[in-house]
Amino acid sequence: MDNKTIPLSVPNLSLDILENIKETIETGWVSTGGRFIQEFETKMARYVGVEKAIACQSGTAGLHLALRVLGVGNGDEVIVPTLTFIAAVNPVRYSGAEPVFMDCDSDLNMDMEKLEEFLENECHYIDGKVINKKSKKVIKAIIVVHVFGNPVNMEKLIEIKEKYNLMVIEDATEALGSYYLKGKYAGRHCGTIGDIGVYSFNANKILTTGGGGMVVSHNNELLDKVAFLSVQAKTDPLYFIHDEVGYNYRMTNIQAAFGTDQIDRLETFIETKINNYNLYKKVIADINGLSLLSFRNDTRANHWFYSVVVDKEKYGMDRDELLLMLNENKVQTRPLWGLIHKQKPYIENQAYRIEKAGFYEKNLINVPCSSNLTSNQVGIVLEKLNCNLNKVFS
Repeated sequence: MDNKTIPLSVPNLSLDILENIKETIETGWVSTGGRFIQEFETKMARYVGVEKAIACQSGTAGLHLALRVLGVGNGDEVIVPTLTFIAAVNPVRYSGAEPVFMDCDSDLNMDMEKLEEFLENECHYIDGKVINKKSKKVIKAIIVVHVFGNPVNMEKLIEIKEKYNLMVIEDATEALGSYYLKGKYAGRHCGTIGDIGVYSFNANKILTTGGGGMVVSHNNELLDKVAFLSVQAKTDPLYFIHDEVGYNYRMTNIQAAFGTDQIDRLETFIETKINNYNLYKKVIADINGLSLLSFRNDTRANHWFYSVVVDKEKYGMDRDELLLMLNENKVQTRPLWGLIHKQKPYIENQAYRIEKAGFYEKNLINVPCSSNLTSNQVGIVLEKLNCNLNKVFS
């Protein structure tokens, strides 16, 4: 990408990290051992308010490990959103289970009313197990995604979880730094309320280690199992005894060296994202045919991605025309993900009353939102969105 292009979401890195990287090279600890892994785990646990956290190779690996330690396996089903990145769903298949797709609400998160309706009308609850009437399979768990950092209605979800004896995995890969301000979970971070939570540190995330992920839980036995499985399930590491099938899912020390620096700057990143979101919001409110999706006002969302909905009749061009125009003008934007229940690997899977997600798939774009995005760059994006504005910022 050339220097004149305003990117969608790129890492915010500092040369201060070089001392950490230098240490990994000088000591030789560049792989899956070394002090930075434990330091990063400790800092993450402290930041999100749990006793311990387990670093892993990616958010996807973390979700796979979560499903494994919760006992999801062959013949089971897991309820998932259709509106999310496909990496949230693929681990269900890795586990030998099948996904059942749910619609989104106006926050882009899983629709809790439809979820409850599905469990009540389309399932039997027998001897503490949820049986899907259509497939006759046991539904073991729900994976919810805090889409674009906007927190899910966890109060309602936990009510449903307890009513139907289901396990909840929080995909908080986009929501590090998002937490609740009101209600039962006031002060609790996304990822720390369900049975297990998973974070991602991919290059476009609010905090990056180049790759990598983190698994958290208030159940330390589950986390011990995650750690065990992530390093090839070594029952006796000295004599290479393995009583279970494990995975090469551990984070590297050189990745963690990035993370220990990045997490110290996380609140600054979030502050910038919120400020830039508010700049967008002020101007887009006056652009006929465009609307900027809001974040829940009973939460402190990390504002990871900004979503603009396009009304063709009022704006004069549709979402795809706007997408093409912006990218041609060196403003990197992207459409929403293709809905997963329509993707080839999952087209035969059950999808329950998918309605609202299709609207957002057709009409939503994401605009630049990096944590090092300047107000001048926001102004340039806004000028492209509204050609009638001569100058957004002085």
